[in-house]
Amino acid sequence: MFNNLSDRITASLKGLRGHGRLSEADVDKTIREIRRALLDADVAVTVVREFTGRVRERALGEEVSKALNPAQQVIKIVNDELVEILGGATGQLGWAKKPPTVIMLAGLQGAGKTTLAGKLAKWMKSEGHTPMLVAADLQRPNAVGQLQVVGEKAGVPVFAPEPGNGVGDPVLVAMNGVSTAQFQQHDVVIVDTAGRLGIDEEMMQQARDIRDAVTPHETLFVVDAMIGQDAARVAEAFRDGVGFTGVVLSKLDGDARGGAALSITGVTQRPILFASTGESLDDFERFHPDRMANRILDMGDVLTLIEQAEKAFDQEEAEKAAAKLASGEDFTLDDFLSQMQQLKNMGSIKKMLGMLPNMGQYREALDNFDESELGRVEAIIRSMTPEERSNPKILNGSRRGRIARGSGATVQEVNQLLERFKQAQQMMKSMGRGMAGGGMPGMPGMPGGPGMGMGKKSRGRQQAPARGKKKSKSKNPAKAAREQAEAARKAAAGSGQGGSAFGAGAQQGEPDLSDFDPSQLPPEMQKLLGGR
Repeated sequence: MFNNLSDRITASLKGLRGHGRLSEADVDKTIREIRRALLDADVAVTVVREFTGRVRERALGEEVSKALNPAQQVIKIVNDELVEILGGATGQLGWAKKPPTVIMLAGLQGAGKTTLAGKLAKWMKSEGHTPMLVAADLQRPNAVGQLQVVGEKAGVPVFAPEPGNGVGDPVLVAMNGVSTAQFQQHDVVIVDTAGRLGIDEEMMQQARDIRDAVTPHETLFVVDAMIGQDAARVAEAFRDGVGFTGVVLSKLDGDARGGAALSITGVTQRPILFASTGESLDDFERFHPDRMANRILDMGDVLTLIEQAEKAFDQEEAEKAAAKLASGEDFTLDDFLSQMQQLKNMGSIKKMLGMLPNMGQYREALDNFDESELGRVEAIIRSMTPEERSNPKILNGSRRGRIARGSGATVQEVNQLLERFKQAQQMMKSMGRGMAGGGMPGMPGMPGGPGMGMGKKSRGRQQAPARGKKKSKSKNPAKAAREQAEAARKAAAGSGQGGSAFGAGAQQGEPDLSDFDPSQLPPEMQKLLGGR
C-alpha cells in the first residue's frame, strides 16, 4: 500500500546525502517534496501541516546543526515524526479484571468487520485465549452465515440464535451472547455489529444501544485502509457518535495510497491496534508504529519477520539441522525440502522479502515473482527416490529425464535446481566449519552469514579491522599518532560511515542493517527475486 509514498519520501531524502552541512534551502526543498508526497497519498491536510511543521522546526534546530552527519539526523527526525503520527507507542488492548473481556466491532458496511472478527478470534486463540464470536449483525444479508463460516475456519464457536436478514433484535443477541460466554467460561467475546453504506443516525443508535447493553471493554473501529482521507471523516463521526477505543485497519495489502493509516490517529487521537494484511485468516498482525515507519522509509521490518519465523519454524527441526551441520554431515535434498516447507509456512514470500531493508529498488522484481516456483521445486524433489535425495551425485541424464517427466518440469529446470542446491550445500558446509570452530556464522542469506556478500564498499569496511592497525606514512610521531587514532575511529565507526541513506545507525541492542545489500543474496534467493 505504501509503495508509492515510500518511493517518493526516500527519493527526497536521498538528495540530502553527501551534504556536510544543510542549509535552510536544502531542508525546505526536502520538506516540500515530502509534503507533496503525503498529500498525493491522500493524508489529511491537517496531519500533513502538523507533520511537516514539526520536521522543519527540528531539522533547522541545534540537533541537526551540531550533528556529525546532518543528513542522517534529518532522516531520523522524519522517522520519529512518522512514528508519532502513526500513534507513537504500540497500542495495547484493555482486559477485564473478571472475564470475559467484551470487544465490540463497529464500522461501515464493506469495511471487512465480519472477516476481521474471525481473524481477531484466531489471533486471540493463538495467544492462549478462548474467544467466542457473537453474530449481532442481523441487517446485512447472510452476515450471520458468513460469520459462522469464518468462525468454523478459525476454530472458534459462534453464538448465532437469530438467522439475520432483518430478523431478530441485535441488542438482545449481544446481551445473551455475553451471558452465554460467561456461562461457558470463554474469556473473550467479540461482538460483530451491523454497518451501513454510509453514516446515518439509525446505524449510530443501534451501535450505541449495543454498547450500552454489553458495556464493552474495547470498542474497535474497523476501517477500510483503501478509502484514503475519507477514513478520517468517518472515524471522527464514529468517535463522536458511538465512541471507540482503538482502530483496526483492514485491506492494508491493497494498492491504494495509504492516507487512512497516516490520518486516523492524528485526527481521532485513538491508537491503531491491529492491521489486516491479506485474505487469509492468518494475515493479521499487531500494528507497531515504529515498524510501519521503517517500512515507509524502506528500512525494512526485520522484527516482524523474525516473529513470523519463530511461529512457523519447528524448534526441534532447527536443532536437528544445527547438530547435523556441526557434525559435518552433508546437507541433503530432504533437508532442502524441509527448510522450503517451513519457509512456505511463514506466508507470502513476496511479503517476507519486502520486509528486508532497501528492497524498494527490487519492487518490480518482487511484483513479478511467481510464488508457484516453490511448488515446482517441491514437485521436482518429490519425484526423486530417497537415495537420489540423499546422494544427488548419482543423478545421471536418464534419472534426470525421469524426474522431469514425473514432476511436469523440463530437464533444464531439474539441472538448474541441482545447481542451486549444490551452491546451497557448499554454503551449509561453510556454516558447519564455522560452528565446529566455535564461531557464530549466522543464517545464510542474512548479514554475517556465509555466502552473503555485503557489497564492495561494505566488504572493504568489514575486512578493515582484520588487517590490524594501518601504519602511518608520517615520520612525525605526533602526526603519526593522530593518523592512527583517526584510522581506529573510522574502523570502529564501521558501517555507520556509509551504506543506506535511510539508516541512521543501529540503536543500542539492535542489529545494524543499514548496509544490507539484497543484490548480494545467495543464488537461490536471487532466483526467487528474479522469478523463473
